[in-house]
Amino acid sequence: MDNIKGSRKVGGYMDEYTFSVVIPAHNEEKYIGKCLTAIKEAAGKAAPLKVQTIVVANRCTDCTADIAREYGAEVIINSDKFISRIRNAGVNSAKGSIVVTIDADSIMTDGSLKEIKEMLESGRFIAGGTRSKFERMSLGIAVSAAYIAINLAPVMKKSKAFLSGGMFWFYKSDFDTIGGFDETLVSMEDLDFARRLCELGKSRGQKYGTLKKSFIITSSRKFDEFGDWYLIKNRKLTKAIFTGKDRNAADRFYYDVR
Repeated sequence: MDNIKGSRKVGGYMDEYTFSVVIPAHNEEKYIGKCLTAIKEAAGKAAPLKVQTIVVANRCTDCTADIAREYGAEVIINSDKFISRIRNAGVNSAKGSIVVTIDADSIMTDGSLKEIKEMLESGRFIAGGTRSKFERMSLGIAVSAAYIAINLAPVMKKSKAFLSGGMFWFYKSDFDTIGGFDETLVSMEDLDFARRLCELGKSRGQKYGTLKKSFIITSSRKFDEFGDWYLIKNRKLTKAIFTGKDRNAADRFYYDVR
């Protein structure tokens, strides 16, 4: 195996791929093609890097898995109602030394993979996230985003870092070191994961980073489904989601929707 052309050993892994992009997907036939097309364009921008795409088809009753296969993605069928377990299922199948997770209704810009590779290989960053932009904007969405940021401020203060999300990037070996996403959480698993990566980075003199040139465009479908002011009008539900442990709140807003 050590003689495989183009592969290298990183953190104990032999990777034929430079990147593995993991995409959790629940009934995403409307979005998955756009997400995968953007990944291919980003891979081309970062050529000659090899990119593995993994779609974790979670409880899908539509054509998400078939469309993903048509685009050349590897598909994992999953029935969990824990987004943390869904993400872990994808990352555990990753063959690349660098892993990127992105939601199926988001689109990365074409310089994303190139910039991620440069930031990680600089040695200054343990991992990171990115800026995100909604496909549409309104006053309600803007106020909701500000409300979420205010409520997450205590976690940011505890980590002493701005933990940007939307799309996460990290070394597979560091994912294993911290034990992946916390499978007891039904929500907020991404922020918890970023916080623990940040703590690992501090022990090594590294920072949690945010892409400067690249970003993602994410759908506004939650606002389309519930209304632009839903999170503000239902602050009790929002705060329950922020605990990461409230099954009823998570089901109402995530798992039992659509």
